[in-house]
Amino acid sequence: METSMENIGTLEYVLDKYSKIWSWKVTGSRAVSMISRLVPEAWYGENVNEVIIPDSIESVKQIKLIMDRYPLEILSKSVWQRKIVKTYAPKPTLPPIKLKLKRAKTGEQFRGKLLNFQKEGLDFLLKSSGNALLADEMGLGKTVQTLSYTATEKQTFPLLVVAPLVTLNNWEREIEKFLKKKSNNGRILESESPSVTLIRTGKSHDLPKTDIYIINYELLFKRQDDISKLGIRTIVCDEVHNLRSKTTQKYKAVKKLAALPSIRYRIGLSGTPIYNRGSEIWPIIDIIKPGLLGSFKEFCEYFCYVNDKGKAIVLENKRASLRNELQKHVMLRRKKADVLKELKDKVRYKEVIAADTDYYLEELDKIWTKVEDEQKNDEATEFSKSASYHRAIQSERQIAGIAKVPHVINFVKNIMEIEESVVVFCHHKVIHKLLHQSLQEFSPVSIIGGQSDLIRQDQIDKFQKGESKLMIAGIRAGNVGINLTRAKYVIFAELDWSPAIHRQAEDRLHRIGQKNTVFAYYLIGNGTLDDHVANILVDKSYEIDEIMDESKENYENKDKAELILAQIQDKIRSK
Repeated sequence: METSMENIGTLEYVLDKYSKIWSWKVTGSRAVSMISRLVPEAWYGENVNEVIIPDSIESVKQIKLIMDRYPLEILSKSVWQRKIVKTYAPKPTLPPIKLKLKRAKTGEQFRGKLLNFQKEGLDFLLKSSGNALLADEMGLGKTVQTLSYTATEKQTFPLLVVAPLVTLNNWEREIEKFLKKKSNNGRILESESPSVTLIRTGKSHDLPKTDIYIINYELLFKRQDDISKLGIRTIVCDEVHNLRSKTTQKYKAVKKLAALPSIRYRIGLSGTPIYNRGSEIWPIIDIIKPGLLGSFKEFCEYFCYVNDKGKAIVLENKRASLRNELQKHVMLRRKKADVLKELKDKVRYKEVIAADTDYYLEELDKIWTKVEDEQKNDEATEFSKSASYHRAIQSERQIAGIAKVPHVINFVKNIMEIEESVVVFCHHKVIHKLLHQSLQEFSPVSIIGGQSDLIRQDQIDKFQKGESKLMIAGIRAGNVGINLTRAKYVIFAELDWSPAIHRQAEDRLHRIGQKNTVFAYYLIGNGTLDDHVANILVDKSYEIDEIMDESKENYENKDKAELILAQIQDKIRSK
């Protein structure tokens, strides 16, 4: 159904009588209803059909996105024009830091060969004295570069690897593959690998003396006292974005261990160190190179502004400066397009598909009616009201997924008709189950949270060997630590709030070993919450990309982009 281009309300710049701040006032029942749904920071005004939005760059962008589809009569035209020009004005950029890297030679303890850019990564680690953030895009071999460093630098053992649970066995395999054992007298034992202890229990007990210890983030807090007695010299934090919040137990545990006198080298690994907002980089750098970005307060005062939700957002005119500071002192970042010329493109499509809007709206009404009742409860605390709201959002995401499941299934079947291997990512277990049941004719394999390592690897192996041409994976269970290069099609049946989650999932396919162009399809349920989530993903990607990479794209018209994530310039390579 086409949207009417008639004005659905008015937009005016006013001094709000309650907050005493300049804000945007929207009137009109349809406009108020829409704004209230799509702009979380908005609040109801003095009258019923009136809503107030605090003035900010992000607010102007949100209003502009809405007005592109649902026009408002602008009562404060001169102010609006000034705000639009300011919001989308070209931003000054700093020249990128040029890294003078050499192709370092690996030590005798390293088994295997590095690609040229990986040798440069080794050189960077050596020049950084082992205190660095290796932020190469996923699939460029951060693990092997790190192992080559531990085999080249002096006195790196004993070594502690902290990693997500699903990657522990992979670390064990890579150590056995790439490292040789060094005896106490310094002799290299060609046929042996360093001794490894895999810590899998939170129960405190003395740990054996070995070369390398491997533990997951969730257990580290429980075992930090035991680990602190081992004389650890090197700490490697794989998928270091797990430490992006300084209030978590795992951050505090790593921070404490990294500060031990015995620790000489601190290495963080992640192709997506920033998940949602630029300020997440501070806790990570605070572990790797304490003091580089000052205290968190100092960092925020210089680089950030605080939005209406209390989140620190890196200022647009400070993002290039922050990137240069990171590149100069602590971070190495290479993109696959720059170092793997043989790797073909990754192409993203935003596909709007049909959804059962009757079901969606009916269930949506039930959800928000329940929320209203809970909010009116006199005994409800602010915490319980907030929890109620977040539960409602999660429920809305699920019903949006269910509403489009039949159309997702049809989309997958159309792809499967050309007999190509396909990976489908979803978020909710109920969606995973529905997809698995409805696509049984393709004998799908699955990755989902709660699987044992053995079952998980068996499912991956079956897919990679071609025994099954369809993989259905939970987007957070299957986004790290696995290789799915057998496929060239990836379909997102549901969206996550974080751009990093999507990029990690894409790069299970788009990595070393992939011989084809990878096609990523983002399926947006028409008339559902998906539209709002997609817009948020674009905004988050915009901030992340400006910090992590020297951007060559024109983002002034990003609201008109056809694709979901920030790298919207990809084109289909003609055959």
